[in-house]
Amino acid sequence: MNISAIQGSLTDQVCDALIVNLFEGVTQPGGGTGAVDRALDGAITGMIKDEEFEGHLGDTLVVPTCGKLPVRKVVVVGLGKREDFDIRKIMRASAKAIRKCRDFKATTVCSILHGAGIGGIDPRDCAKAVALGTILGAYEYIRLKTENVKPNPISAFNIVEMSGEKLDSISCGIHSAQVLGDAITFTRDMANEPSNVVTPSYLAERAEEIARETGVECAVRDRAWIEQNGMGLLAAVARGSVVEPRFIEMRYTATGAKKTVAIVGKGITFDTGGYSLKSTDYMYGMKDDMSGAAAVLAAMRAVGREKPNVNVVALIPATENMIGPTAIHPGDVFKSYDGKTVEVNNTDAEGRLILSDAVAYARKLGVDEIIDAATLTGACGIALGRDMSGIFGTRDDLVENLIKAGKECGELMWRLPLYEDYREFLKSDVADLKNAGSREGAVINGALFIGSFVGDIPWAHIDLSSATVDNDTDLAKKGSTGAATGTILGYLLSQ
Repeated sequence: MNISAIQGSLTDQVCDALIVNLFEGVTQPGGGTGAVDRALDGAITGMIKDEEFEGHLGDTLVVPTCGKLPVRKVVVVGLGKREDFDIRKIMRASAKAIRKCRDFKATTVCSILHGAGIGGIDPRDCAKAVALGTILGAYEYIRLKTENVKPNPISAFNIVEMSGEKLDSISCGIHSAQVLGDAITFTRDMANEPSNVVTPSYLAERAEEIARETGVECAVRDRAWIEQNGMGLLAAVARGSVVEPRFIEMRYTATGAKKTVAIVGKGITFDTGGYSLKSTDYMYGMKDDMSGAAAVLAAMRAVGREKPNVNVVALIPATENMIGPTAIHPGDVFKSYDGKTVEVNNTDAEGRLILSDAVAYARKLGVDEIIDAATLTGACGIALGRDMSGIFGTRDDLVENLIKAGKECGELMWRLPLYEDYREFLKSDVADLKNAGSREGAVINGALFIGSFVGDIPWAHIDLSSATVDNDTDLAKKGSTGAATGTILGYLLSQ
């Protein structure tokens, strides 16, 4: 789908669908929507009354033009309440509008710039939100379907603006959205693939492809390297699977950069829970346990293309967590990369094990910041639901800037506390640590465990409770959401 900014009047556009908007409670359209309504002799106003359309966020009203405009249909999308209007609501409205256009097989779509001048939102940010919401709303994973497949028919999407002075700013916003949207949909594609496709070797192959495409460095390490170099926790989790593990390291170096950021993604390509076996219901869908790894790969791909002024090291510990003759048992003890001994009292708390070796490796590299992303705990989903992820951190500005980057691309995060008293729950009778504490405060325990391996380096941990959704939402179809991709990428590009 080609997305562009064009100068002109909404009423002059030649297209299959023209998207305009309406705030909740408005019965007489104004602005661009009012101009289109007048050109249609009040048809929008009439249908608002006849259909009792109230402008609730994401609601749509399709108005036929009857030849009065060079447009087949006008789509009116609700923006919700004016008083709490924001970037994410622009994205949600744009996503719902583009899906409605898909429903009637539009191929060319023009849109008003939702929210311009409202609440102090800059035209660039409005354009970014409209374009990104459109990209995410149009996304659908259909690669494996052979029957009743309906590819996206929309080939062109144009944001229409009367003022030529705003076009450069709008085009800049569209470019930002395309960079973010490409990365987020890359993550969605990978996390939606089945686990018999996405293995640790597959992740490594994609990393090598990205390196060839963008010029970043890439090193892929095998089981022997993992064991010989002391990554005892990653090696332990990998023992149960006949599928070979991988430790992936990618590097982007910027000339004159003053900071090096490590981004670390959990790469469990399928999670049975090991001998702490998941139930059937909870095991189904565990192909998504590599969502953090997919987000890191997608971010690194975009970094290699966009070339921000910051050095980036991407680390992905990748393995399955399976049951087998050599799989670890509850009660086994292993030595981590940094020398700490860990008692594994729950084999289903494996993500923190492999991440701990990875963040300890990042610490040894001497990076300035560490950011990890992982589908770590079910407890975070219970606490926050699927609309947002949890974030922990040891430095306020790092956490705040990540939350800000998330808001700018529609990814919500809520800061949770690294409550030090809960470290008591991670004490082991036989080792330095055990990998799981009590059920109470489990999301905090998971973060505290990983934090035990980062040392003094500023660190943030994103617990991806919003990585997948069980039903369609405004911004994502059922399946992977690509969460954390836009947050991490937006943060890196802002450096």
